[in-house]
Amino acid sequence: MEQKRLEDIDLELATLVRRATAAATDKKLGTLERSAYLLLTQLSAHGPIGVKALSEQFRLDISTVSRQTAVLETKGYIQRLPDPTDGRASNFQITELGMQELQETKQARLVRFSKLFHDWSEEECRMLGQLLAKLNRTFIDE
Repeated sequence: MEQKRLEDIDLELATLVRRATAAATDKKLGTLERSAYLLLTQLSAHGPIGVKALSEQFRLDISTVSRQTAVLETKGYIQRLPDPTDGRASNFQITELGMQELQETKQARLVRFSKLFHDWSEEECRMLGQLLAKLNRTFIDE
């Protein structure tokens, strides 16, 4: 790929990350922080999961995920369950309160994105979703 195209991508990604980070502090995106939103989404979609599996899925250090899950557990958003295959380990499961917070935040995010993309065509939104998914997979394979 030519250098100019890479420079354009670099600048656009840096700008996007800066704007997304600034928007993440906006209460219009719900009450959950990004890390809590992602962890609760994962637990909601895939059921009870242990810290090790979560750290592998998010490519984060186990200590980071442990701290994040401890906060969610203290707030009552997740609960600890014994791992049925390993008595020494435990898994986390989203609670009813956690599901409620997740749904409220998800709804706030969807309203925000609906406004953000109001003048985009369905095809443009579909393409963006596909390209973002491909970019995320590329980071995993890196």
